[in-house]
Amino acid sequence: VQLQASGGGLVQAGDSLRLSCAISGRDFSDYVMGWFRQAPGKAREFVASIMWDIGSISYGDSAKGRFTISKDNAKNMVYLQMNNLKPEDTAVYYCAATPSGMFRYWGQGTQVTVSS
Repeated sequence: VQLQASGGGLVQAGDSLRLSCAISGRDFSDYVMGWFRQAPGKAREFVASIMWDIGSISYGDSAKGRFTISKDNAKNMVYLQMNNLKPEDTAVYYCAATPSGMFRYWGQGTQVTVSS
């Protein structure tokens, strides 16, 4: 499975941004797709995940109430809509996929920088 994240950029606090993840490769109909982020000097952090087949969603604490994960099965895309961005959301955002358990496949990351 190959993943290509895009959509990052430099925004101001309070702005919105939508990240996209293009998915290709083997059959991933029973996979879980996720978004993670890693800020400088910090550990990688879980943001959100969605099950490709039934659409069940989970959010990390930092994402609840401001971020929304979604998917487009026809386009093989996963999205992360981020609203009311804060400087502490600054990080490299990665999309990832797994058939089960720990996330096994990772995209290259897209930088999100939020200025105050």
